[in-house]
Amino acid sequence: MSNTQIKVIAFDVFGTLAKIKQKISPYKNFILWLHTQGHTPQASDAVMVMSINGDFQDIAAHLGYQIPQDFLDELNAELAAELAEIELFADTLPTLQQLKNKGYKIVLCSNSATPYGMHISKLMKDIDVYAWSYEVHACKPDPIIYQYFIDQLHCTAEEVLFIGDTPLADVQGPTAFGMSAKLINRKNGQSLHDVLGDYL
Repeated sequence: MSNTQIKVIAFDVFGTLAKIKQKISPYKNFILWLHTQGHTPQASDAVMVMSINGDFQDIAAHLGYQIPQDFLDELNAELAAELAEIELFADTLPTLQQLKNKGYKIVLCSNSATPYGMHISKLMKDIDVYAWSYEVHACKPDPIIYQYFIDQLHCTAEEVLFIGDTPLADVQGPTAFGMSAKLINRKNGQSLHDVLGDYL
């Protein structure tokens, strides 16, 4: 597909534009607690957590549980500590600015729990569309989340290039939807420039 057709560049967030330096995983602890309360463990538990717009108590209430205050305080402390560990990769903001200067629309499309999206939104403000799983109520590779930003930008799937670090969510899902997609491997030292090349 020629670059001239691409008008929108959509990015995954964690592992692509931002990283959590030290993972504490409060939501994993929360899901484990739900299991001790009688919630049947399901493969979709993580998707559920990222598809509900709210805090720990909101998600628990949605499932019919009440979190004891001491455990809630513990979860919130873990969450605050993990949010403090988030940082953008050094090339993130300069590269996004380059793309905007060239006229591309920028989308952030991420499977994230509410507090992470809110935190990233403060770090990355000049974005055309945020497609957060908790706001769309769907997680990649569900086509609903891709359709959301297509509708917001009034573009076609063929006009979108998707960049991310997860093969299923960021390449297979988008390409099945009709978008172009490229994988980035930050662990191997790949930069956005390596992946975007001609678009910059």
